[in-house]
Amino acid sequence: MGYDIERFVGYVNEGLLCSICRDVLEDPLQAPCEHAFCTACIHGWLVHHSNCPEDRQMIDASLLRPLYRYMKNDLNRLQLHCKNREYGCEMVCSLESIDRHERECEYSQIPCSNAGCTVQIERRNLDGHLAVCEYRSRECPNGCGYTILSAEDTQHNCVAELRTELELLRSEMICRVEEAKHEMESRLDSQRRHMVQKESILQNEIEELKSQMSRMMSDVRSLMAAERQHRQELEQAELEKRELMELLRGLQKDCRLTTTEGSRKSTNFRPLARLESVKRKPREVTVI
Repeated sequence: MGYDIERFVGYVNEGLLCSICRDVLEDPLQAPCEHAFCTACIHGWLVHHSNCPEDRQMIDASLLRPLYRYMKNDLNRLQLHCKNREYGCEMVCSLESIDRHERECEYSQIPCSNAGCTVQIERRNLDGHLAVCEYRSRECPNGCGYTILSAEDTQHNCVAELRTELELLRSEMICRVEEAKHEMESRLDSQRRHMVQKESILQNEIEELKSQMSRMMSDVRSLMAAERQHRQELEQAELEKRELMELLRGLQKDCRLTTTEGSRKSTNFRPLARLESVKRKPREVTVI
């Protein structure tokens, strides 16, 4: 709906009137046929129609555009009275600034801010009304700190109110303690399950380490036994080596004696016997 034409001062151009409500354009839109409408009016019209209300040309909401700039400027320069004129406001201002003025107008009717009060009062008289409003709230004069309404003055009992407040606080505290208790129990259960699971994992790891240690000890014992056997074999080989060296030295000595003394038969028999012994000894070592 547009602005009531009776509020305006002076002549209003016909082109600045809504083609539907015939009042001065409010938040205007323009059709392709250049007829202008209030936004609320044209959208309401297009719910049941699909043509322009002036020339019946087909239009669609998507084709509507803002008003031409020169028309918008002419519209904003129009002078009109405040809507609170009937309450005593004599302000006349441009259409462009009327909304700002009416939001702050001292003659505007506003509701009382006290809960339960249905009185509509002029903005300029609000403070006076709040001072005497039967729904106004104030702090208890007896010092209990409770906020009371004037209508409840005769029914207010400081002791009863404080007891009620204490019971509410006690109930709230009990609820909070129970919530904290349940939360702690839940956390403890979660930690307990985690610790049991961790203990099981550690126990399995310990058993695995024990098994690995047992295998390592077995391998070490096997290596030590093999080392002892190898050491014995080396000692035996060293003993046999010394025996062979003694035999070789004795054989060399006998050979020298044989060369110097000639071909005496009595002396030749002994080296031959030793040589036979040496020949037999390597065969025994080889067999071992």
